[in-house]
Amino acid sequence: MNAFWIILTGSLVATCCSLLGCFLILRRMAMVGDAISHAVLPGIVIAFLFTGARDTVPMLIGAGLLGVLTTFLIEFFHRFARVQADAAIGVTFTWLFAIGIILISVFAGQVDLDQDCVLYGEIAYVPLDLIITEGGLSLGPRTVWMLVVVTFLIGLFIVLGYKELFLTTFDPAFAAAIGISTTLWYYLLMGAVSLTTVASFESVGAILVVAFLVAPPATAYLLTDDFKTMLGISVLLGIIASFAGYYLAVWLDGSIAGAIATVTGIEFLLAFLFSPSQGRLRRQKRVQTVGH
Repeated sequence: MNAFWIILTGSLVATCCSLLGCFLILRRMAMVGDAISHAVLPGIVIAFLFTGARDTVPMLIGAGLLGVLTTFLIEFFHRFARVQADAAIGVTFTWLFAIGIILISVFAGQVDLDQDCVLYGEIAYVPLDLIITEGGLSLGPRTVWMLVVVTFLIGLFIVLGYKELFLTTFDPAFAAAIGISTTLWYYLLMGAVSLTTVASFESVGAILVVAFLVAPPATAYLLTDDFKTMLGISVLLGIIASFAGYYLAVWLDGSIAGAIATVTGIEFLLAFLFSPSQGRLRRQKRVQTVGH
């Protein structure tokens, strides 16, 4: 049963991250998830200092607020300071992450918290945190229920806002011309990324969250030119990686999150080499055929 909960958790995170990652990839903002997952550390520490406990809700609120602040600062530096997007991302997340490290070091004697719990959350512990009713009935891991809600919200957000997200991603000038606020939909998308990142990293770790945000969408991008198909393939690749990565970790007796992230990399490598339309080997074969 533990295997089921672990794979389900990975699949839920993969679904949320892969869907949002497709939009980030096409907006050339793939590493925003990485920035958010590091930058929310001071929010977690501040939430702990205010509440004195490691309760999930205050942690999510503190981290979520810092996630929104991160996306605001990235856009502010990019738009008003004329800094390249990648430079704005790098400056923002390193600065906020450093503040988090300072807060931990200053309050080390009072805060039972460290940066490792944010960066290297252990998915293997998911089955241990169960919701038990007063009658003694187990409803399953708390993390799974939270991720089910997040997955539903992300899916609903994409379904209801698909046209606006699509237009602001592919043709922001046209979207603005027909009255769609590109700024509003940028912040809505970044808010969704923040929610997903914050809800996921405690259970699976920021490294795996970033892997799901980038690798499955990038792999799907190599496999199709249709955006809706890209969304579906991306989710499927993330779920496959969760299954395969878990059993790879069992076979190797190693890190589950690390194994899942490794499988996402293998998927990308296979698509890079063998994609029917954009695969490296396929291109070389076409060049050789034309040469003859």
